[in-house]
Amino acid sequence: MPSPETDAPRGPIIPIGGAEAKTGTRDILTRVLALAGGPDARIAVIPTASELADTGDRYAKLFHDLGAAHVDVLEITEREHAHVPGAVETVERATGIFMTGGNQLRLSTILGGTPLAQAIRRQNAAGTVVAGTSAGAAVIPEHMIAAGATGPTPTTEKVTLAPGMGLTNRLVIDQHFRQRDRLGRLLTAVSYNPFATGVGIDEDTALVLGPDNVFEVIGSGTVTVVDPSELTYSSMDSARRNQPVSLIGLRVHVLAAGCTYDTEARTAAAPARVPYLDEDEDPVPDES
Repeated sequence: MPSPETDAPRGPIIPIGGAEAKTGTRDILTRVLALAGGPDARIAVIPTASELADTGDRYAKLFHDLGAAHVDVLEITEREHAHVPGAVETVERATGIFMTGGNQLRLSTILGGTPLAQAIRRQNAAGTVVAGTSAGAAVIPEHMIAAGATGPTPTTEKVTLAPGMGLTNRLVIDQHFRQRDRLGRLLTAVSYNPFATGVGIDEDTALVLGPDNVFEVIGSGTVTVVDPSELTYSSMDSARRNQPVSLIGLRVHVLAAGCTYDTEARTAAAPARVPYLDEDEDPVPDES
């Protein structure tokens, strides 16, 4: 939908499940760059979530190698850095903003409430692409999964939520989903307030949420969607500490590349079927 401050539609939001391919076709990073303007893109990399000194430079090289003309790395390691006018101006010039992985609480506590965070939200509302991988994905929604235990079963203490950047209030995002067995904590997060749709994003997988609030899945894994809109019963309010929680009426979708999900209508759709032919098989003879 259009931003209230401009006629331009909101920019794409691209949460990535982490460990996106950095060699070969690099499909996810290539898509981020394409949506940001391709060769004319100006990418602002924010490595705040990471405590590794070279994280920003590594992503800058990746985007340069993919053809980006301009890549700026914002070394925001303290809250005071997010108040510097030059950092805000860099974000305001960007056509794509990329937040790296690391610790999402580090990202939210350093950026939260700062002029830089406000600039990111303004730019996205005005059409700028915002992408984040791992911790950078978790911080995108209004409600951020800050921490939680592994395992498939929802319990009363399975997850800790904190305020995120608020680029969308329609989703609660978990990352490294299948690889780190995080179904239980996503179910718990959704059960706390069954408004937002839960999405668990596998590694080397992303969703591209457009201004129409429909997202497409890209990458090599799947996105697990937990839709609580038809929830008829939850024992969250009465379960004891660390006790399993009953949830009746949830809808769950597992979506691979090409599938879409409408976050307003809460409906999933698959791409057109393509006939499968193993390279080692002989073609089926045409008997018509």
